[in-house]
Amino acid sequence: MTFSKDGLRELIGHEAIVQTRYRDSKGIWTIGVGHTANAGAPDPKTYRGEMSIPEVVELYLDDLKSYIAAVNKAVKVKVSQTEFDALVSFHFNTGGIAKAALVTSLNAGDRKKAAAEFLNWKKPPEILKRRTKEQTLFATGAYQNGGKANLVPADTTGKVEWSKGKAIDLTKWL
Repeated sequence: MTFSKDGLRELIGHEAIVQTRYRDSKGIWTIGVGHTANAGAPDPKTYRGEMSIPEVVELYLDDLKSYIAAVNKAVKVKVSQTEFDALVSFHFNTGGIAKAALVTSLNAGDRKKAAAEFLNWKKPPEILKRRTKEQTLFATGAYQNGGKANLVPADTTGKVEWSKGKAIDLTKWL
């Protein structure tokens, strides 16, 4: 399967957009929509520029390819578009699609149990809101972010300035 435009927007709505390099919650240099050096160039540790929104989106779409492929490999049953979108979002955040109990339950045909198991991945505590939205998308097909995401600056030390963020409509770019 492929990731839908609604799914693309939903995931960015969970993540936010930062056009300059920043340190994520674990101190890892990151840029754009969760792009780290592990995903390939550019290396946020050495990148000193500011990406345009179209550049961020292009990088995001490229990064997503491996996550989409991993979900397609892990899921052995037919899923709806919204279920797939929720699974890609989950995997983008956790990297755990291959070992998640929710995939075992889904592949065994128990969608209700699979939906409940999204909440097995709720650390750190601030991730619970996102995980609940992914669970809702999986179980009911309801996207939650309205096609919007936060555009947030970071200072020169890599600290994200959440209080200076502003909501943007992603339909212009996706």
